[in-house]
Amino acid sequence: MEPLLDNLQEKRMKETYHRLKPVVIHTPLMPSNTMNALVDGEVYLKLENLQRTGAFKFRGAYNKLAQLTTKQRACGVIACSAGNHAQGVALAASILQIKARIFMPVTAPLTKIEATKAYGAEVVLAGETFDETKELTISEAQTSGEVFVSPFDDESIIYGQGTIGIEIFEDLADVDNIIVPIGGGGLIAGIALAIKQLNPGVKIIGVQSYQVHGMIRSIWSHRLIENRTSRTLADGCDVALAGALTYDLLKDRIDETILVEEKEIEEAIFFLALKEKVVAEGAGALSTAAILSGRVNHLMKGKKTVAVVSGGNIDFTVFKEFL
Repeated sequence: MEPLLDNLQEKRMKETYHRLKPVVIHTPLMPSNTMNALVDGEVYLKLENLQRTGAFKFRGAYNKLAQLTTKQRACGVIACSAGNHAQGVALAASILQIKARIFMPVTAPLTKIEATKAYGAEVVLAGETFDETKELTISEAQTSGEVFVSPFDDESIIYGQGTIGIEIFEDLADVDNIIVPIGGGGLIAGIALAIKQLNPGVKIIGVQSYQVHGMIRSIWSHRLIENRTSRTLADGCDVALAGALTYDLLKDRIDETILVEEKEIEEAIFFLALKEKVVAEGAGALSTAAILSGRVNHLMKGKKTVAVVSGGNIDFTVFKEFL
């Protein structure tokens, strides 16, 4: 199989990696002895819950904002988010001294709202769901003149998230599988872009909740399509309609898709806390939920598998109930 990145894409990924290296944390790749025994293979956790702001989103946000022109920076930035992108944009804007305004759903966890404000951004609560909030934000950006910072459907965002793939390869060059949570698709598209260039044989496995799985439904249907029946514990991945760009990048690079139940997400959060001493939010626990469900055992036996823990910004009232 030939690498799927062209020379320009490879050059951009390398530039992004070097741009972010001074400001992001090269997060740990931790072996999981408890899950090794369950799958008869080697399992590693990529701990993006230990990234700045507690989630991977800072990577893409900083990459996007760092490339804005002087004129664009003067206009300020506007973004929409269920929480983690909000914090990533807020911190990046603070570092680069850019004014930021973030629209968040009224259902966003209070911890994420307060953290976003603490990084210096103005927070506007609007819309019941992420998709409603996104529409309101784009409409506002068209009249305000602020630069819209997409949470996933933007090349700079995607390349920023892709640096996770490079770090995984640096730490575990003989990796066989990488299991990645999916919301709008920026994280998995970025990792797939990087990894399929470095080693096209590595399998990219995407995970979503049965309640909300727009990207996986789109992959199955061979066209971009919405899917959402109700809220999910994986609030960071509560995106009914994935990105057009992320879908185009991912559709030929994803190798397996897994759906998990809400109860399995809850059990994965508990498992990570109890067995691995890792605090993960619902979205961050999706990869572990897929492993614990047994639905990827056929790919993991005798192989080296990385499960991306994408974030740890869980509402501690919810976390206490699980424990």
